[in-house]
Amino acid sequence: MVTIRAVISTSDGKTRQLEVPEDRQSALYGKKIGEVLDGSLLGFSNTKLKITGGSDKDGFPMRNDFPGMRRKRVLLTGGVGFHPKRDGVRKKKNIRGNTISEDISQVNFFVVEGKIEEAKGETNETAKTT
Repeated sequence: MVTIRAVISTSDGKTRQLEVPEDRQSALYGKKIGEVLDGSLLGFSNTKLKITGGSDKDGFPMRNDFPGMRRKRVLLTGGVGFHPKRDGVRKKKNIRGNTISEDISQVNFFVVEGKIEEAKGETNETAKTT
């Protein structure tokens, strides 16, 4: 089983990364991109988190318009997983479905309601300003 890393972004541009404990990882399985979860799953009370994406253990991105948990090689014209340099370019790329499974290693969240409190002395935190 792969350890899941949660990347939580806020509306003010800050990002926080943490590892999901193994006993709580099974609660994420079967959830899809776009679903809103309770923040207590990751240890944040009074918070709602929206799943915005992720990637699997080999680095292939999850794509919200591809249903299921499997990895597939599909023809893309743009969007998540492929950014063409010119118009009209299509390319076959590997992508992962929109459902979280045991092979997912990173899940991206966005804070919809509430806020994330910063713990004192925490070393596993990154802050980005846009």
